[in-house]
Amino acid sequence: MITVRPQRSIKASITVPGSKSLTQRALVTSALADGESIIRGALISEDTNLLIEALRSLGAEITVEAEDVVINGTGGLIKIPKKPLYMGNNGTGIRFLTAVSALGGGRVVLTGSQRMEQRPIQDLLDVLNKLGAETISINGTGCPPVKVMSPSGTLPGGPVTIAGSSSSQFISAILLVAPYARRKVILEIEGELVSTPYVFMTLKVMNDFGISVLCKDYRIFDVPQGRYISRVYTVEGDASNASYFWAAAAVTGGRVCVENVFADTIQGDAAFLNILEKMGCRVEKGDDGITVFGPERLQGVTVDMNRWPDIVPTLAVVAAQAETETVIKNVAHLRIKETDRLRAVATELRKIGAQVEELPDGLVIRKGGPCGGVIETYNDHRIAMSFAVAGLVTPDISIAGEECVAKSFPSFWETFDQLYA
Repeated sequence: MITVRPQRSIKASITVPGSKSLTQRALVTSALADGESIIRGALISEDTNLLIEALRSLGAEITVEAEDVVINGTGGLIKIPKKPLYMGNNGTGIRFLTAVSALGGGRVVLTGSQRMEQRPIQDLLDVLNKLGAETISINGTGCPPVKVMSPSGTLPGGPVTIAGSSSSQFISAILLVAPYARRKVILEIEGELVSTPYVFMTLKVMNDFGISVLCKDYRIFDVPQGRYISRVYTVEGDASNASYFWAAAAVTGGRVCVENVFADTIQGDAAFLNILEKMGCRVEKGDDGITVFGPERLQGVTVDMNRWPDIVPTLAVVAAQAETETVIKNVAHLRIKETDRLRAVATELRKIGAQVEELPDGLVIRKGGPCGGVIETYNDHRIAMSFAVAGLVTPDISIAGEECVAKSFPSFWETFDQLYA
């Protein structure tokens, strides 16, 4: 357990590790490419280590050197592992590798943690089956563990549809492996596409590695056949992880610069900056990074967070310090993350004095009388890091299970300490 000390008017400049989303996409494309790739500034964390080990089992040769990862790719020729691929609670990883496993010619089993066995994957399995693979949820629950077979030796491919309300990770998984199918894959989205920025990141990384997808209004994705080209790829700082430090400036009326996230970032979670401006913060984007200046008083907002679900816990903690009500809506899919994040955020905010109404797809948050308490993290890294920010303005807040930040930001607590310098 760690206790967070209050600190007003923070003035700090920090750097954050590389983007987890970009790192995982670059790892997969590099592992499928021909030849050697180098990923510079990669996030090395629990999630990415699990993905790296699994990609090794599938035939990629991978060496980790500090924040550089050197990968000799498979050229799409997947090796069948001798034992199940264990992905812990890495939802992105298990979904990406379920699709990658369909490129092999044998039986691949993918497993995860107890929580992973509660996280849906059936929509992805259904699409892979339509594309010619044979996949099943082993326990018949529509969740991992899963078994993947590709009797013909690779993925047959062809046109296929998927519900836009499915996880964007399912859509990204199909896109990442589609170039290696025997027939051209044309993926059509039915209904509203959730978390669009994450699909955009997938398309950008694919393009960086030599595969340019024709995207029509995020409704139809026409994926050319081919192979990824090996290259040197640099990962920018993680905007999701930067959000905690920008939030620190917002709630304390201080100033925080994140030095390695820039105005031209492709990460959707940088939209948090626009929300902070609406709440009264000032944002400066320069050559030295992005700086947030907190106001004397924060104002509430009403915002559809469907496109940026990962920053909902951070926004919720900031909203609990605002003078007026905040409404967060259209994020029902947060209930199937590392934990039910809507329930977890509501429970823990009430514990420290906020007034919170939990909606089926969101939260209504009003400022209350602050009080200390022990924050339960539910083994969810984003809960731990978000509520650390709350401790900057509310005395006597402690975080239980603080080690869960290793999933995406192993050095979080050391970086957080820089706010006190």
